[in-house]
Amino acid sequence: MPIYVYEIIETDGKDGETFEVLQGMSEPPLTHHPENGKPVRRCISLPSAAGMWSDMKTNTSLSDKNLDAKGFTKYVKMGDGMYEKRAGQGPDIISAND
Repeated sequence: MPIYVYEIIETDGKDGETFEVLQGMSEPPLTHHPENGKPVRRCISLPSAAGMWSDMKTNTSLSDKNLDAKGFTKYVKMGDGMYEKRAGQGPDIISAND
């Protein structure tokens, strides 16, 4: 099911709050906010597709599991000069103070 973006129609003409609703494509668009009853309109927005350069693809490519499988080592900063290994070969912790 797609996620639709709606905007509240303010009486003074200013841009209203936006919110997202998970709806079936065959369902009619909302005309009022489900919680406060204010009038709303559905906004046109770009679809989210997992293409080659999308955030979804990047997150999958840089996952700990994928990096480990490709032979890379990943360290994450824990604190002041301390790094913890999350994927790959090497020491479990690297410290700048050693």
